[in-house]
Amino acid sequence: MGEFNKELVPLPCDFYDQPTLELAKALLGCLLVKETSEGMAAGYIVETEAYIGPGDRAAHSYNNRRTARTEVMFQHSGLAYTYLMHTHCLFNVVSGGVEKPEAVLIRALEPQSGLELMKIRRGVEELIKLTNGPGNLTKSLGITMEDYSHPLTLPPLYIAKGFCPRSISVGKRIGIDKSGEARDYPWRFWVTNNPYVSRHQKSEYVIV
Repeated sequence: MGEFNKELVPLPCDFYDQPTLELAKALLGCLLVKETSEGMAAGYIVETEAYIGPGDRAAHSYNNRRTARTEVMFQHSGLAYTYLMHTHCLFNVVSGGVEKPEAVLIRALEPQSGLELMKIRRGVEELIKLTNGPGNLTKSLGITMEDYSHPLTLPPLYIAKGFCPRSISVGKRIGIDKSGEARDYPWRFWVTNNPYVSRHQKSEYVIV
């Protein structure tokens, strides 16, 4: 723990400097890695959601809301933003740049390494259920609130190059029905037809 897997190279800092909507798409296919004393677990990112505060009513930073929870969103891009929702830890990538509180929620992964460890942590055997949701993937990888504000260019939690999706589907975000007009923004992105996507629904359009 604390040293890079020799076969994996974390993405550089400047990867995270692109606009949030572009970053949300660029993260698809990338490999999310977590190293712990139990071993390494990793998965390809196959579903993301962009949150662009302070004008996004679905974002925690709406109206520049600055609290102990959202403080990391006001820092530089490429940090981990973790928070609890219904006892589940959710993982986001901070974006937007300093004083521009934006983030990308990682909603689903395709398991790649540490499958047996993931099964033990989740208590399930079916691969399809290990990482098909934002709470499932953090439990499978061992991502916790202790990872809050961690730089994603360094172990034990980092993002590395993976694969390039053949096509990306675009649609509305999930679970934000009380966010007014923001609920209709097409800011959810997923690898088209990937079985590990958390919820399959009709896309607004597809990027090839």
